[in-house]
Amino acid sequence: MILTLSLIAILILGFITAKIKMSWQFGNEVKTLFTNSKPISSQIFRYGQLGGLPAPVQRYFKQVLNDGQPYISYARIIHDGLFKTGPDKDWVAINGEQYATTEKPGFIWKGTTTLFTARDMYISGKGRLVVALFGMIKIVDGKGEQYDEGELLRWLGESVLYPTNLLPGPNLQWSAIDEQAAKFTFNYNGLSLFYRVTFNDAGEIIQMETKRYMDKDHLETWIIKMATYREMNDIKVPTAFEVIWRLKKSDLSYAKFNILKVEYENPIRF
Repeated sequence: MILTLSLIAILILGFITAKIKMSWQFGNEVKTLFTNSKPISSQIFRYGQLGGLPAPVQRYFKQVLNDGQPYISYARIIHDGLFKTGPDKDWVAINGEQYATTEKPGFIWKGTTTLFTARDMYISGKGRLVVALFGMIKIVDGKGEQYDEGELLRWLGESVLYPTNLLPGPNLQWSAIDEQAAKFTFNYNGLSLFYRVTFNDAGEIIQMETKRYMDKDHLETWIIKMATYREMNDIKVPTAFEVIWRLKKSDLSYAKFNILKVEYENPIRF
């Protein structure tokens, strides 16, 4: 009996220690993310700079941004939703917090379920995915060129939550497709990435599609669907996201997030 109680105490202590270590590590990663990037809110967006952009792109920026909007330097995001780890797996509830920078591309996300905690990130030009079972037993630690590209693509796709990041600049250029779609390319850190972007009649982005590595060897079509735009901090952002792999056999929807909070220019952890 005494031995059993001692074992339980050791397990509880180990669990608490692992939780504290993970929280400390995540906090350090958030701090590094923000330290690496500079404020750019002295730059001001004006409708006049939209000349020459494809028509749906101009409608989008006029829909979500105000004339005179400062460029966004930092974003903090809270969400809940559902997540699944594979086509035959059940949906599980997930809560997430995310931080992003724009002057230097970067983000870090932590998603927590009853089964696992995941940290997805692009920091200092490197992508990484870490998954820990019950928040303490590391079962995934993905890194390398495919993760560098994939995590930068995630940061780009979620720019609808910090939309001045989608304005044309030295690294990002838009090109026309038709009245409801356009394409942008983004060149950074030796990578050349793209998204095909679909707009609705109101001028809102409702879908972004690209190619992303699903694993080390398989490049697949990756789709982000977004809806339910609301004004947060004077900027209109989508609050409903669905993320899908378009595979040969069928689509695999694996994330459905509801955005609860978006804050800007506050580069500290929640």
